[in-house]
Amino acid sequence: MRKGTGLAFCLAFLLLAAGVPGAQAEEAGLSGESLKCLVCHGKRGQIHRFQNDESVEVYVNTAKYKISVHGFLGCSQCHRDFSSEHHPARRFKSRAQYRLKSAEVCSGCHTDEQIKSKSSHTNLRSRDIEGPAPACTDCHDAHSVTPAAGGTIIRNETQNCMKCHQYELFLTCRNGEKVPLKVEISHSETHAHVKLRCSDCHYGFSSEEHPKRNFRSRRDYTIASSESCRRCHFDKYTKTLDSVHYTMLSQGNLKAPVCNDCHGSHAIPHISRGVKGRTMTTQKCRQCHPEIYAVYAKSVHGNALFNEQNQDVPICIDCHTAHSTENPLTLEYHEKIPQMCGNCHANPAVVSKYGLSTDVLKAYLSDFHGVTLGLYRKQREGGLYKPARPIAVCTDCHGTHNITGAASSDPAYVKTNLVKRCQKCHKDASDNFPNAWLSHYKPSLSKYPFIFIVDTVYKIFIPIMVVGLILQIFLHIWRYAVNR
Repeated sequence: MRKGTGLAFCLAFLLLAAGVPGAQAEEAGLSGESLKCLVCHGKRGQIHRFQNDESVEVYVNTAKYKISVHGFLGCSQCHRDFSSEHHPARRFKSRAQYRLKSAEVCSGCHTDEQIKSKSSHTNLRSRDIEGPAPACTDCHDAHSVTPAAGGTIIRNETQNCMKCHQYELFLTCRNGEKVPLKVEISHSETHAHVKLRCSDCHYGFSSEEHPKRNFRSRRDYTIASSESCRRCHFDKYTKTLDSVHYTMLSQGNLKAPVCNDCHGSHAIPHISRGVKGRTMTTQKCRQCHPEIYAVYAKSVHGNALFNEQNQDVPICIDCHTAHSTENPLTLEYHEKIPQMCGNCHANPAVVSKYGLSTDVLKAYLSDFHGVTLGLYRKQREGGLYKPARPIAVCTDCHGTHNITGAASSDPAYVKTNLVKRCQKCHKDASDNFPNAWLSHYKPSLSKYPFIFIVDTVYKIFIPIMVVGLILQIFLHIWRYAVNR
């Protein structure tokens, strides 16, 4: 048999579905011949075995056959060697041979010209040179073919789409760039959207409808494709509308990231937990921020994540969030930094493992900077006052992405850097200016013992002095009353 003929026969069922007048499945009844055949073939459990020990079930679902587009045909019109009186025994080497031989009957009604008139058939036939052509029943069920208009012909939409998209196909944009359309099905079988159909994301496309789209550039295609995500992830999509990324995009910066840039398109993995998932997230941010990534990788946080596999350290989205990413250059973001750092450094379950202070946030909020920041925020929220300059927060002293461990650094070097940072706001700060800083630690006998002793004495002495003063006043009043 000529190579590709089986494909032509296979696809011929679709033409009959559209071209045979009066073949409405619901109105067609079964012929007397078909009813006789179904006495046996309408029962499950009957098997026909081939010479290579493969087998096929010869059961026909009566209900599906009756409403199919071929339900008005008698069995012998396709199975020409068979009738209600004659049932020859046929032998085939394999199931593949039987499948191709059975498909030849389609050419009795569907001509080659009819098959070529369908674009979906043409695409499949053009692939004949790359392998054996599929038989009719690979796409159209043998006994339950439904009408082409509005019916479900393909049993698996993915199989239909992959007949073309398994090959190196490209969409050419107006500027000459090419968008690859090949889909790796091995990825699709393990990704997070494995239960979705192609048309759930590629709205408007089906086995019958395949509109031609025209894009100015490959970037335009990516941005347009990302809009499909909001149909299922509307909560995440609405968060991105308030992000700095969407603001940049709406202002004409097409380099701003969209859904597909971070999550991919067809090979979207499940959200991973632990060190692996957190590392993958930083790699996504690296695509647009390679310089910042390089700085972060050398910091105390990045080194712990990449070299020590420590998942307690913060990554990009812990400070910048995933979808509602704010502009880090704004005053509002600047004032949120203490709380961001406190998410980890004020959590005893995290920092106690590494011998760090658990009173970082309390210490900051109770010192001059923290109290001033809180006062300014309340005044600004009431519309009373706006500070002339930002109040010092964690990153002003410790840095942002280049944070280093103070314990592993030379104390003299740390002090020198602190003096320089203090002098940014306090122009007259001397070399001893940072000595008043307690490094966010609460004084104790082991940490700043002198300050702890003085503080304890004051806590004891002041209450005694207040009680003594009240007692003296009471005695003075009593004495005055008695002497009268």
